[in-house]
Amino acid sequence: MSITDTFNRPLHDLRISLIDRCNFRCPYCMPSEKYHHAYQFLDKNQWLSFDQIVRLAKVFVNLGVRKLRLTGGEPLLRPRLDELIYELSAIKGVEDLALTTNGSMLAEWAYRLKAAGLHRLTVSLDTLDPVMFQRMSGGRGRLEDVLAGLKAAESAGFNAIKINAVIQRGVNETAILDLVKYFRGTPHTVRFIEYMDVGNQNHWDMAQVVPSSAIIALVNEHFPLERIRGTDAGETSEVYRFKDGAGELGFISSVTKAFCGTCSRLRLSADGKIYTCLFATHGMDLSSHLRNGASDDLLAHLIRVNWMKRDDRYSEIRAEGHSPSLPKVEMYHIGG
Repeated sequence: MSITDTFNRPLHDLRISLIDRCNFRCPYCMPSEKYHHAYQFLDKNQWLSFDQIVRLAKVFVNLGVRKLRLTGGEPLLRPRLDELIYELSAIKGVEDLALTTNGSMLAEWAYRLKAAGLHRLTVSLDTLDPVMFQRMSGGRGRLEDVLAGLKAAESAGFNAIKINAVIQRGVNETAILDLVKYFRGTPHTVRFIEYMDVGNQNHWDMAQVVPSSAIIALVNEHFPLERIRGTDAGETSEVYRFKDGAGELGFISSVTKAFCGTCSRLRLSADGKIYTCLFATHGMDLSSHLRNGASDDLLAHLIRVNWMKRDDRYSEIRAEGHSPSLPKVEMYHIGG
């Protein structure tokens, strides 16, 4: 069974935020001046339980979802995460089960994640410069921990890891070629992400965006590239490969080349709200229905109606010069 929204976009992907906390304080997501030691995050009893997450995942799969991605905050902060992965991997109809992490705790988790049935990993890594890395993590992270996590993941059997790098003008443009050279010749794919106006904290400005076209041109000068696929199949990134066969690169161009028209993703927050867009203002609360004993049929009905009314196209509207000024949900609530 598959459902479509007002633009005939199917629901195929569910991103599940497991926790609203992170051990980093990246300025573009959770700047330390706001998310300080006294900041009030959700109480643990407000998080969806693993049983609730699995139950909702089954409802979503029955509605046509085929891909599940676990996000945060930082999902590896959620205790006993491998138990949840084991249950989600056993759901009939789940074709892809992935997790996005900052990688700082991956060394201790990698083998358990693989053994539990996780299919794929995405690791956020914006620079290979240790000093810049610490600054970009809000003084909380160490590059060596992430690189050790990647090695552990390789040893555990994760053979094709996606490396996400958000490039911000005036901050880390110098990281581009370093990342290309480091991962070129490996099975991993670096994905360069245009700096976006996610949440309400990063004081986004178009002048800070390094367009994917400029990054492609820069890389192509040193390592000739050829485009092999775009975002028309519902993917977030255009994919290029090195002409000499040394691997692939991805480019997520939400700002300069919006892909709203093929977006098939819905997001579930740690406290049980569903959001139909990364840039949404409001979500629909499912947790209250869970607490009040709602049947699977009722949950499916609520999700179906919510998706069928969906008309989000924020990035396209931004590209047209009419970006809405309403406050947006913070990214750490719903993942990337």
